[in-house]
Amino acid sequence: MEGRAQNLPHVLRLLLGLVVLSTLMGLLMAGIAIPAIGAGGSATTTGVKAFNDLPSEFSISPLAQQSKILSADKKLIANPYDENRIIVPLTKISPWMQKAQIAIEDSRFYEHGGLDVRGFTRAMVSNFSSGDVQGASTITQQYVKITLQENALRRDDKDAAQAAVAKTYTRKLQELKYALDVERNYTKEQILAGYLNLVYYGDQAYGVEAAAQNYFGVPAAKLTLGQSALLAGIVQQPTKYNPVINPKQSQSRRNAVLDRMQALGLATPVNVAAAKKQPVAKMLGNRKPPKGVCQRSSQPFFCAYMMEYLQKSPQMAVLGKTPAERLKNINQGGLTINTTLDTKLQAATMRELTNAVPIGNKSNLGAASTVLEPGTGKVLAMAQATDFGDSQLNLNVDQRYGGSQYGYQFGSTAKMYALVTALESGMPLDATVTAPVASPEDSHVFTNKDMHDKCRTAKEGWPVKNDYKSGGTLTLAKMTAESINTSFAQLTIDLGACKVHETMNRMGLHQGDGKPIDTAIPAVALGAGVVTPMTIASSYATLAARGKYCEPTPIASITTSNGKVIKVPPTPCKQVIRADVADGVNQLLKGPLYDSRGTAEGSWTVKDRPAAGKTGTTNNHNQSWFVGYTPQRAASVWIGNVKPAKANGELLTLNRKTFGKYGYKRSVFGGTVAGPVWGKIMKAATDGLPIVPFTPPSSAVLNGNYVPLPDVVGDSVETATEKLEGAGFRVRVGSRVDSTVREGRVAMTAPKARAPKGGQVTLLISRGYQQPVFRYDPQPQPRQTVVTPPPTRPTAGPGPKVKPTKPPKRP
Repeated sequence: MEGRAQNLPHVLRLLLGLVVLSTLMGLLMAGIAIPAIGAGGSATTTGVKAFNDLPSEFSISPLAQQSKILSADKKLIANPYDENRIIVPLTKISPWMQKAQIAIEDSRFYEHGGLDVRGFTRAMVSNFSSGDVQGASTITQQYVKITLQENALRRDDKDAAQAAVAKTYTRKLQELKYALDVERNYTKEQILAGYLNLVYYGDQAYGVEAAAQNYFGVPAAKLTLGQSALLAGIVQQPTKYNPVINPKQSQSRRNAVLDRMQALGLATPVNVAAAKKQPVAKMLGNRKPPKGVCQRSSQPFFCAYMMEYLQKSPQMAVLGKTPAERLKNINQGGLTINTTLDTKLQAATMRELTNAVPIGNKSNLGAASTVLEPGTGKVLAMAQATDFGDSQLNLNVDQRYGGSQYGYQFGSTAKMYALVTALESGMPLDATVTAPVASPEDSHVFTNKDMHDKCRTAKEGWPVKNDYKSGGTLTLAKMTAESINTSFAQLTIDLGACKVHETMNRMGLHQGDGKPIDTAIPAVALGAGVVTPMTIASSYATLAARGKYCEPTPIASITTSNGKVIKVPPTPCKQVIRADVADGVNQLLKGPLYDSRGTAEGSWTVKDRPAAGKTGTTNNHNQSWFVGYTPQRAASVWIGNVKPAKANGELLTLNRKTFGKYGYKRSVFGGTVAGPVWGKIMKAATDGLPIVPFTPPSSAVLNGNYVPLPDVVGDSVETATEKLEGAGFRVRVGSRVDSTVREGRVAMTAPKARAPKGGQVTLLISRGYQQPVFRYDPQPQPRQTVVTPPPTRPTAGPGPKVKPTKPPKRP
């Protein structure tokens, strides 16, 4: 009797369960409410009403909401996602996999309408007898449950996510009602495909395609019987049956699935026996662990740049107020993001970079290039010769978009900004600059006494060398073509380094961290500052666009999952320099490519298409640049040390390194490798485009706004200075020169007759002696006494015209 008394609650629970079960079965089978009868009538009536009040319409899986990032020619670059999931149709899922999952989870899947009556009855009786809540869910019910959970997680609704999987009768009833709705509105194939793409297979693999890749390194379409059984068995307990961490339990579970398939006639005994002989450890021999979104991409660095740009660019505020909100919408919103990337040009850019700097080289060499469309800022190509798997540092872009904090020293590419400032100040296109002589061995030291503003140098001075002995009075064209350092140092001093620095800022130049270039004159005049390839390419593109600067953008358009266009604000563009000034600088920057002694001569077939640009080489030849453009395309090429080779951050020289197909190079300049690589990339970038010439410089730029100088030849330094300053010019005392003018007096000025109002004029001081000119006379002459001229005096600097030594032939 005591035993019976103890079992009484169990018996009562069982009887009540049978009453409720009968009622619910009637509800579910008929789909309508029926009156409750018997002792449990009141409670049952309440339950019936509650059931009828439950929502019944169910939206199918949201997995189709994954976004797509496409190239300009509609090729897939990436599928952003929250979870490691790859959506595939049922036709791309192995029949073995379909059978295995049905066998172990819902063998009567094709027979029921969302509720397996036998399984449900068995589970209900068990639940009421034990006081627990068990499963017996069909695949349709599981699909409903997981979808509800996924939708809640996407809304960041943690309570709803927990409620979707809670072990309660209310949740189970709602799940059943939704399952009936799903079965009415979708085919079995749609339900099975949704389930197989949705369910979690452990090891961070969501959906069968990701699981097949993760565990076996094959697509879901090629899963074998044994592989399918192993995956199907994981679903019930993804951690316990994870074959990577629990191979024994996983193998036992796999065999149970195989036995079930055999019992149902879904696999023959012979096939099952063969599948069981495969140890799980060997089955995982070709596994491909899950990768990030961009590791899967055909263009991983561009993909990474895109993901950062979409989250952080001010233009992308249309996707959300914060980076986190934008990322959620990108991963879950089903967006189609069309980019500006030209995959054909991208491939050509990558090919030419790696021809010079092979990926995985042992010399710490890297290369990067960005190609843009002037006037729009569209990023057409962005490639680098490094392995994304080794380092995801993007060499082309700023820190905010995945690049380095600073960038790389840009060398003589900085000289362009002095040219812009010079023409803006009124210097004519044929203006000359008188500068000190220097050579690779003997530098000239500029001091702060030479400077005119706060953008100065260190107290000990600024030593400047030239690549060969040169200096004196040179035209803007010649000093640009041959990249004479002392000439540009002097020009920057004459203009005011702060004024040149302001030009840099206007033209969009900045460090990798977004801050302005350093104001010290070595950074401003000769590129000791640091920039990224994309930044300087966009800055030079300003010249190609006749003075209009546009921020780089990779976005062509964005549409929602239902095809609605999201209005993305246009990339900011602004006229930052006068169009005629840009025309003049374009004329000067043809020199490095066109001049027979140009630093990049031979890098471009000048007769085929007009182009302009500038080489850049840094101290110790540890970075090599070329930045150039046509009216329709602009591109930068950087080649250098990927990272410091020494603990103190020092970068090693590129001299005596081997550059892929370009071979061994004793000396490396901007025109040695970077220039020729740029030429090949630009050839691909302009292929098929109409030939467009640069706009010729206007007469205002050709002639400048120079005003006549007061005549000061023969005057004392004091008198000349007073006259010139009275006329509004700044005065600098230069070197001593040979002249018939009395010693110590002004022999000439530089410029000679005219200069920009308010500009600097250099006084060249006479030594009081002029070298005699000896002429050959064939007629006999009376014997004369030859007077030896007095020795020349030490000079304070070079004369106004110094014939440079012939430069070495550049590689």
